[in-house]
Amino acid sequence: MKLIIIPTLNEKKNIKKLFFQIKKLKINTDILFIDDNSIDGTRNDIINFSKKYKNVKFIFRPKKLGIGSAHKVGLIYGYKNRYKKILTMDADGTHDPKYIKKMFKESNNFHLVITNRFIRSNSLYDWPLFRKILTTIRFYLINILLNFNYDSSGAYRCYNVKKIKINDILLAKDLSYSFFWESIYHLHKKKYLIKQIAVNLPFRKTGSSKMKLKDIIYSLFYLFFYFIKNILSN
Repeated sequence: MKLIIIPTLNEKKNIKKLFFQIKKLKINTDILFIDDNSIDGTRNDIINFSKKYKNVKFIFRPKKLGIGSAHKVGLIYGYKNRYKKILTMDADGTHDPKYIKKMFKESNNFHLVITNRFIRSNSLYDWPLFRKILTTIRFYLINILLNFNYDSSGAYRCYNVKKIKINDILLAKDLSYSFFWESIYHLHKKKYLIKQIAVNLPFRKTGSSKMKLKDIIYSLFYLFFYFIKNILSN
């Protein structure tokens, strides 16, 4: 059985469209929503989904505890409930469900499948210039400091549960956005096979981004701290 994990925080404007796009794929999969105390009606939509569809599960948390934390909670749930494949994605409409089938299929031959926004030159075609520059700089900075070549900051990925130990994923300690590149770093170091597939990533059309300036500053600080502590010590 497969599991799709979707963390949410005030995504009412996006969640219904995403949910029914996934339903149209007709994949035999459960869907787990992890909500960090949305106040815009997102939780009501999730509850209604769960009442109508038996494959919809949810975990409601009392406050915003971090996107990395949400992924950890979801992955632990997936491993405990013995799912064979676990796919994670954002709820903001930027992760097109059309890639889900391919990601599940590719994970048969790889330990982890991740999406890469930089294989195609025009994948960020509608992003504001500042965000495009910031994301590109982050991509190259992470790869230079961590000495690999992955688009590691994205949440759209598929884990082959039989081939990856949960404890190796949880070596990533950050509870926020740095969880994504930190987990890739540990899996890369442990020689897991990681497959990247090219995707187009449209800019968010509705709702507001949860990443604030303080998150960007903290992520940069954490990256440099991580580089000094973990890379130079090896």
